[in-house]
Amino acid sequence: MKTTILTLAAALIGGAAWAGETAPGDVVYADGAVEASLTGTPGDVANGAMVVGSKKHGNCVACHQVSALADVPFQGEIGPALDGAGSRWSEAELRGLVANAKLTFEGSMMPSFYRVDGYVRPGNAYTGKAPDGPLTPLLSAQEIEDVVAFLATLKDE
Repeated sequence: MKTTILTLAAALIGGAAWAGETAPGDVVYADGAVEASLTGTPGDVANGAMVVGSKKHGNCVACHQVSALADVPFQGEIGPALDGAGSRWSEAELRGLVANAKLTFEGSMMPSFYRVDGYVRPGNAYTGKAPDGPLTPLLSAQEIEDVVAFLATLKDE
């Protein structure tokens, strides 16, 4: 009996680790919001701030201003300021906005950071050719969770 319980526990733990990340095509949106974590693990606020401010990752500051990242130069004005984002939107709404803002704001210029299909003409970088293989999301599931964790800290005072 003890061996059966241990085997069952090990199978459940192993299955949970394997099933931890939601693939882009499996994300469930409800009015643009995504209730369930994409990874099953909490986001890292510091890494989220790095993704938001990094030109090599999310580069959110190319379009948005973020006072908490005042040291990042050349912040944009195309999108709304992200100050107070954690007060304006729930965690589920933030996750949906970062993953695919077009489901909440039709016609938005914001990239769908966790989407791999439904594009009109995806290209292979700047070559003018079609992609060589399947598309990958702009951000990983964990990076989405990290950005959501960071944005949730941006509260109105």
